[in-house]
Amino acid sequence: MSSSPYCGRFAPSPTGPLHAGSLLAAFGSWLLARHAGGAWWVRIEDLDPPREVAGAAQAQLELLEKLGLRSDGPVRWQHTRGQAYAAALEHLLARGLAFECHCSRADLAASGGVHHRCVARARRPDPAIRLRVPGDCIVTFEDGLQGPQRQEVGRVVGDFVLRRADGPWAYQLAVVVDDADQGMTDVVRGADLLDSTPRQILLQRALGLPTPRYLHLPVLLDAQGRKLSKSDGAQPLDADNGLAALRSAWARLGQPAHLLDGADTVDTLLHAAQHGFDPARLPAAPGIHAASHNKNAAGAD
Repeated sequence: MSSSPYCGRFAPSPTGPLHAGSLLAAFGSWLLARHAGGAWWVRIEDLDPPREVAGAAQAQLELLEKLGLRSDGPVRWQHTRGQAYAAALEHLLARGLAFECHCSRADLAASGGVHHRCVARARRPDPAIRLRVPGDCIVTFEDGLQGPQRQEVGRVVGDFVLRRADGPWAYQLAVVVDDADQGMTDVVRGADLLDSTPRQILLQRALGLPTPRYLHLPVLLDAQGRKLSKSDGAQPLDADNGLAALRSAWARLGQPAHLLDGADTVDTLLHAAQHGFDPARLPAAPGIHAASHNKNAAGAD
């Protein structure tokens, strides 16, 4: 664990416009960074071109600017980081910690997609690269909000992909390399990424990198209990109604609504939020229903 000053980040993928769930993660991570007197960075995780929406990344950055959530340094774009990811991958391959895998999804169907050993029926010209995970590997860690976590990575996840067969870098490798390179001491994000954390801790250990503190905020759920998602058409945030969006996110983060009374601009609201924020009030549930919470947001105490 790093003893460096607090450094956190918000890292959206450009698969569509930001929505209320995105803002919950962005505002929560910003508030925690400011509460700790630390830095807050923005990183665009543009690693998967087929899933990206043209213009989405720039629109996300413009909306964050309007909401007053400004990166404390230059925005990082992961599509520019190929050399760093390649160097990390070569290090793992040279030490025998990663390997080429020719298995297709069909080959792994019998094991539910979990790779424990190569069962490829034919060699591929473009094999994937996987991290070697022992079958008895278990990772435990303490989440800052969700509490003690334990995952049997070897049994549940198996050998996981670092570079896909079709070329793109896997999220797990890229996020670990960039968090270390940017000196992230604290990773605050949605609870939908909670089960990715053990894989990232394994990669940090394999690469000799520090493990940051983790805190996973609740994700917003729709009426069916599913996570609000850009790709599923979640309602985008209204750029012209930033005050209402921030107030709603503040209430969903468990904070007293009256502390923002009188704030009639984004800047005054953020100033009041920064000084009134109490991390102890953050809801520890992995998910909260957006619709039902909206009915009670105005009366939050």
